Parts: sequence; C-alpha cells; structure tokens
Amino acid sequence: MPEPATDAVPVPDVPGRPGAARAMPADAAEATDILPAAVPYPSRTAPPSPGHQAASRPGSPAGRAPGAPARTAVDGSADHGEDAVLPYGVPGKPLARGPFLWGLTAALGVLTAWALAQALISSRSVIVLIVVAAFLAVGLNPVVEILQRRGLPRRWAISIVFLGVIALFVLFGLAIVPPVSQESSDFVSAVPGYVESLMANPTIKQLDTDYQIIANIQTYITSGGLGATVAGGILGAGAVVLDAFFSGFTLLVLTLYFLGSLPVIKEYLLLLVPASRRPRTRAIGDEILSGIGGYVAGNVLISVIAGGLSWLFLTIAGAKYALALALVVAVTDLIPLVGATVGAVLVSAVGFLQSGTLGIACVIFFVVYQQIENYVIYPRVMSRSVDVAPAVSVIAALFGGALLGAVGALLAIPVAAAVALIVREVVLPRQAQL
Repeated sequence: MPEPATDAVPVPDVPGRPGAARAMPADAAEATDILPAAVPYPSRTAPPSPGHQAASRPGSPAGRAPGAPARTAVDGSADHGEDAVLPYGVPGKPLARGPFLWGLTAALGVLTAWALAQALISSRSVIVLIVVAAFLAVGLNPVVEILQRRGLPRRWAISIVFLGVIALFVLFGLAIVPPVSQESSDFVSAVPGYVESLMANPTIKQLDTDYQIIANIQTYITSGGLGATVAGGILGAGAVVLDAFFSGFTLLVLTLYFLGSLPVIKEYLLLLVPASRRPRTRAIGDEILSGIGGYVAGNVLISVIAGGLSWLFLTIAGAKYALALALVVAVTDLIPLVGATVGAVLVSAVGFLQSGTLGIACVIFFVVYQQIENYVIYPRVMSRSVDVAPAVSVIAALFGGALLGAVGALLAIPVAAAVALIVREVVLPRQAQL
C-alpha cells in the first residue's frame, strides 16, 4: 500500500551536533513556528584558543570539562551544546501577590524594624563611644597631617599625637585625684566636729526633744542599715569608676584605630559613589572633614585659654587647688552653650566654701571672661572652621543634648555645619537647575 505523500522540511545541522539533515513533516514545522526561538546562553569565559578547540571532544562544548553535567534546556531535556538556554533549569512561577502574602511581608518588615530599634537602644553606649572616637580621630587628623608635611611617616605622626593625648589624660588625673582624695579624708576627719556643733545648736536640741532625732539615728546605726547603705554606695561608686576607666580605655583604642585607618575608610566610602561623581564627592568630603577638624581644634584652643586664664586668676586670688579647678573649667568649656556656665558655677561654689570674698571675686571674673569669650575669642577662632548661623548652632546643640546629652551637644554644631555644606553644594544647585 503506498504511503501518503508528505512535504519534508530539511532541518539544518546544529553547531556542536554533527549529523545529517533529518526530514520533518510540514505540519510539525508549522507548529514549531509559534514557539519562541531559544536564546543562546551567554558565555562567561573568553573564547577558547584553536588548540583548545582541537582538543575538545566532538559534541562537548568548549570551556566545559569532560564529565561535567549537561545543561538543561527549556523543555527539560539534556542539552550538550553551547546554545543551552538555562544552566540550572526552568525557574518557578512567582508567588501570587495576594492579601496574605502582602500582610506577611508587612508584618515581617515591622518586626525587623522593631528588632533593629531594640538593638540600637541596647547598644546605645557602644554607638556613642564609636561616634565620639570617630569624631576625635577626625579632629586629630589635621595635627597628624601637619606632622606628615614636616616629613614624618603617618604612623610616627599618629604615635606622637596619641602620646600627647595620653599625657593630657594623665595630667588631668594627677591634677584631679589628689585634691579629691585629700578633701574626702579631711571631710571624714571633720565629721565628729560637725556632729558636736550640731548637738550644741539650740534648734537641733529642740528638734531632738520633740522628735527624738538622735535616738532614731542611733537605732538606725546599730540596726545595720547604715552599714548596708554605705557598702552599697561604695560598691556603686567602685562600679562607676571601673566603668569610666574601661570606657575611657575603649575610647582611646577606637580613636587610635580610626586615626590610623582614616585614609582607607575615606577611599572605601568613595568606592560606593559612582565614578563620575567621585571627584566632587571627594572635594565635599574633604571640606566636611576639614571643618570638623577645625572645629575640634578651635574648641580645644578656647578651652585651653579658659583653663589657663582661670588658673592664673585662682592662683593670684589664693584659691586652694587652683590647677584642679582650672582643669574643671577647661573640660566643661568644651560643651557648647552651657559648658562655660557650668564650670563657672562649680568653681564659684568652691570659692564661696573657702571664703565669701573669693566666691564674689570668682563670680565677677567669670562674668567678665564669658563676655570676652563669646564676643571676641569664639568668633575669631571659629570663623575659619565652621560657618553656621548662631540660631542654627543653638537649635542643633539643643537637639544634640536632648538625644545624647553632653556628647550630643558637642557633636551637634559640626554636624550642622556638614549638613549646611551639603545643602549649599548639592541640594541648592539641583533646585536651581529645575
């Protein structure tokens, strides 16, 4: 019986699949026309050399080791050619974006945000140490660069600057600890005299007669309550001292690491910026770092002036522990807005404890000096480092103090200066082009 006649469509040879042309029915060829053409899988390696092609086995794609698993085509069949479509099979269908999936995604996002917020709150002290260390490193970097321009390698310049910082800490401790210890021992020795003076006071005698104050105090002492309170206070004070010591040590170590790796950190952050914008970003970043460094140096200079003049005045006035009080003035003067006032109040209070005349003299001196500092010293020192309006400085210091206390107030003004620079150099030019 004769076979029905069919129109045969020749199929060309596929590269990498040697073989003769096969016949395909015409209707099958028409059916294949509706399927999308297979897109060759892009090669991830360079084209093989002629020698490598000659060494390849017939039917094995160049660049694949013998015995490697074959790639899978769209229809799931094994494909040993270079034009394989997908290397790991057909991807699955995307998830249906229904209400349940949307709600689950939103809930996971809220939980993630809550967990991050709790982690930030729990690690607040560590974050403060890191921020302060980075701030100090940026502030000390101009001094390091000055030493580098004098011919010193950066590591030696960092060592000299860091030794100077440690020397300042040691000087502060030597100036503060002995007077505090001496005053504490003197106070303990004078307690019996204070008690006798109180007992001889007629008002205290009348109160004791009415309310049995002395009897209640004796009962409290003999019952052991005083000992427990004193022991708890001593342990608490010791814990505070140890925590302050380790925090200071950690701050110094972090500052050293930041100071040593500051150029590397700058270059790494610049890699995150598109290459076409790196020169401008580098210039703006250098300007911000220069402003922060100038602010730190200027603030330290103003504090040194305040401490030096206070020490000179207290020495001439005959105040006890003039060096320790002057260091208190210098440290508190670092805090913007309220630091100078806090130092003046503390030193004046100590002056009143020594004598009324000394206390009044301290009040007059600090009132006059603060006017000179606010209107003469501060504008001349800070005019070259930070360019921030006075109102913006006050608002920034208030927000910084509310967020991070004294540390936040100290960091607020240079941060405000950096934000003002970014707005002036980035935001305003873009608005002008619209």
